[in-house]
Amino acid sequence: MTALYVLRGFIISIQKENKHHRILEAAIKVFAEQGFFQSTIAQIAQKAGVADGTIYLYFKNKNDILIQFYDYKTKQVFERFREKVNKADNAVEKLRWLVRQHLTEFQKDPDMAIVYQVETRQNRRLGDQQIKEMSKIYFDMISEMVELGQAEGSIRKNLYMGLVKRFIIGGVDEVINTWIHSNGKYDLVSMADPLVDLFIHGIGSPAKK
Repeated sequence: MTALYVLRGFIISIQKENKHHRILEAAIKVFAEQGFFQSTIAQIAQKAGVADGTIYLYFKNKNDILIQFYDYKTKQVFERFREKVNKADNAVEKLRWLVRQHLTEFQKDPDMAIVYQVETRQNRRLGDQQIKEMSKIYFDMISEMVELGQAEGSIRKNLYMGLVKRFIIGGVDEVINTWIHSNGKYDLVSMADPLVDLFIHGIGSPAKK
């Protein structure tokens, strides 16, 4: 009897988790299509295939949905970032894999890209704490790569780390924004290698002797 109760509890837990994720994914589709402020709980419920009241069993309001989405996606995305980066043998290749995976994640989930790049960037108070936490994780990874590259001799040492981090994330952000505004008409991931080459080599030409 105890084993049966445990099994039932496990099944109920999985069902709740699945419904929770389904609502999150439906909400992001609605936010991407309608804009965060124009979206309603009723629209999210309809997209998720649940009753309006069911939403409130899992979330306090729209803001809470967005915050929980960031928590949910951050864990998923950064685990994949770290997995790819750890496979590389040197700093430049680690940076290349980070940027490539970043573009891959956004290309395969355009709704996430739109909500993160457009909605939250235009309205900084939405999920502000979660965005700061994501940025810190990303910046820390960049710092690790730059410091490794400096030790390897592939990245120069006279750099202002804060500027380097803003330079890299700014470049990646702008590439994603351009892709979004083109309605995804080209392969976003194909921009990874040219972008990293620009980070590493800059736009200057070696002086002729």
